[in-house]
Amino acid sequence: MATENEKILTAEREMELRRPIDEYVGGIQEKINALRVDGTDKVVSVQNKIDSLKRDKSRSKAENEAAIAKLQGELKKAKEVEAKNKDAIAKLIADAEAYLKEHFDKEYYQPVAESGKYEKEAAKKAYQAKVEELQKEHQAAVAKLSDHREIKDENYVYKNRLFDAKMELDKNLQDIKDRRHGAFTHKYHLIDMLRMSRFTFAENMAQRWENYQYTFNRRSFLLQNGLYIAIILIFIALCIITPIIKGTPLLTYNNVLNILQQASPRMFLALGVAGLILLAGTDLSIGRMVGMGMTTATIIMHQGVNTGGVFGHIFDFTGWSIPARMIFALVMCIVLCTCFTSIAGFFTAKFKMHPFISTMANMLMIFGLITYATKGVSFGAIEPSIPAMIIPRVNGFPTIILWAVAAVAIVWFIWNKTTFGKNLYAVGGNSEAAAVSGISVFAVTIGAFILAGILYGFGSWLECARMVGSGSAAYGQGWETDAIAACVVGGVSFTGGIGKISGVVVGVLIFTALTYSLTILGIDTNLQFVFSGIIILVAVTLDCLKYVQKK
Repeated sequence: MATENEKILTAEREMELRRPIDEYVGGIQEKINALRVDGTDKVVSVQNKIDSLKRDKSRSKAENEAAIAKLQGELKKAKEVEAKNKDAIAKLIADAEAYLKEHFDKEYYQPVAESGKYEKEAAKKAYQAKVEELQKEHQAAVAKLSDHREIKDENYVYKNRLFDAKMELDKNLQDIKDRRHGAFTHKYHLIDMLRMSRFTFAENMAQRWENYQYTFNRRSFLLQNGLYIAIILIFIALCIITPIIKGTPLLTYNNVLNILQQASPRMFLALGVAGLILLAGTDLSIGRMVGMGMTTATIIMHQGVNTGGVFGHIFDFTGWSIPARMIFALVMCIVLCTCFTSIAGFFTAKFKMHPFISTMANMLMIFGLITYATKGVSFGAIEPSIPAMIIPRVNGFPTIILWAVAAVAIVWFIWNKTTFGKNLYAVGGNSEAAAVSGISVFAVTIGAFILAGILYGFGSWLECARMVGSGSAAYGQGWETDAIAACVVGGVSFTGGIGKISGVVVGVLIFTALTYSLTILGIDTNLQFVFSGIIILVAVTLDCLKYVQKK
């Protein structure tokens, strides 16, 4: 025990170890500062004055130009001094860094880190001894009591004392952690002063890794990433099982491209509903929107005269040029989807109706109207030349992926770089506070639904091109669960105001990859729904736990 105590540094002993380093590097720093006074420091000071004068509108242009010209002369002299002292400063910095490399870790940081290990052991032993002491006191106290209420009170006091002991242990461990972290960062503080905040890539990485370790919390890490870890492990297992059962590897270039190709139209749908989830809402009509868009696009871009009718009318667009039909199909998909999302958005924003109800009504209306209008028939294939024009393959690469990348970039810009995006987060986080601050909750809500409608329309149009038509009212069934699940798995919180575009992208890719993998493995589609349901349940549970933890 005596040996352990000798290895535990007191605060005074720690400062003694650091003092020679601070004195040596501090002496060099003073020399560097003296060389920088009329050089680098003067350059920075004069440049700031010049920038300030350029922004100054209170003086005349002639006065500003005269003052700037004078300062330019001072700046030139300061730069000459800076250049003259550059080699001397570089030599001093190299001397200080060589000293740090030779002495800092060996004579200061390592003893502090080693001391921390022994301090941890001592703190844990002290805690264990305290727990045993409290247990003995508690047993002795209970043995003297006979009244049930008194025993209950004693148990309550005992639990509180155990809690206090645990809190004391946590505090001691955190203090030990802080001292080691402080010792680590002190080296970079000295380098920061020497180089004026210029670190190498390796030094930046070392600091980031240290900060990650310092702030790491196992519970928070598992809440944030537990589902991802589980899904990755499942995917790894599928990659191992598939070659054994099917005799073909899962992770091939073509399979990866197929996953990305299938994910691309779904990306539009997930990006659309993500904005609604950000407002603590949802959309149950996505699948029916896809069916409506697919049907509309197939009718307009159909190969030859349509064999099926809409309300008994047979459409014939064969007299139109192919590009005109493509553009018209896209416009109609967007218009129809936006009209229905606007209806749901209006009732949600105006009457505070929950999106679950307004979008469910949309789902029923869309499916009923399209099925009644078309008698539920499939409209066959579109013109075979259209997919090659919308989503051509370039050297085997499906360019539909580029459409999805463009959508991700645009929606990311809207969310992060526009006033509407900032308002979206504000309303989702706290609609009442947003309204008080002057944000129109009605306009933001309607805007989110309109944006979703545009994305649904675009996504269904692309899906029509990918599938070469085959539009029907039943197409897209269940797609709403995939889109919502992708958002939730990607970290878009149902509590509102929390979510990133990168998370949505990851969620879509995860779900598409898993579905594709299970299909290749020959897993029944119905069981895939069960699998998706479990993922959604776990994702929302973790999201709720994160929300409770924050509160």
